[in-house]
Amino acid sequence: MDMKLEVVVVPVGDVDRAKNFYTALGWRLDADVATGEDFRVVQVTPPGSPASVIFGTSVTTQAPGSAQGLHLIVDDIGAAHDELKRIGADPSDVFHDEGGVFHHAGTDARVPGPDPKRSSYGSFVSFGDPDGNGWVLQEITTRLPGRLDPAATTFASSGDLASALRRAAAAHGEHEARTGAEDPDWPDWYARYLVSEQAGTELPS
Repeated sequence: MDMKLEVVVVPVGDVDRAKNFYTALGWRLDADVATGEDFRVVQVTPPGSPASVIFGTSVTTQAPGSAQGLHLIVDDIGAAHDELKRIGADPSDVFHDEGGVFHHAGTDARVPGPDPKRSSYGSFVSFGDPDGNGWVLQEITTRLPGRLDPAATTFASSGDLASALRRAAAAHGEHEARTGAEDPDWPDWYARYLVSEQAGTELPS
């Protein structure tokens, strides 16, 4: 039985303030429904995300600001940082962890700058909403093996697909440089690259 994570509940103290904050980030407003003064549900969805975020009145018993370590995945951590800064989300500087794997809780063991090898999964930016709920952006460009089904390649947005095509184009350029010849079957090579990159399997060379 498939079990897909589609909704994350974020505890907030001021619903309208949270709504204004998240929609200012460019997150799509899916719903704002109230059945009375004591119950209100607001749902927003980050761009390109299959999962949504819900907050409101009487939707959780968690204390406002207690949600921490919520992750958003991007394929360019520098561009993501600049976008958050432009729209006033007050992000941290780009950082990586001194252990080189994931990151410690809070701000422990943060090292300034992206991962020196620019390894997938290794570079981060953090920011918080007005209640103090903590979000982390993580740069992923190549998935670990087995993370996704290669038979079900999908892209959440045209931007994601365009970024993947740019990476495929750069890799294919190196492929043609190695072979010393133009590749007439480049569409097949691109397709194998896109599927393999997303699934975390061996990339064509």
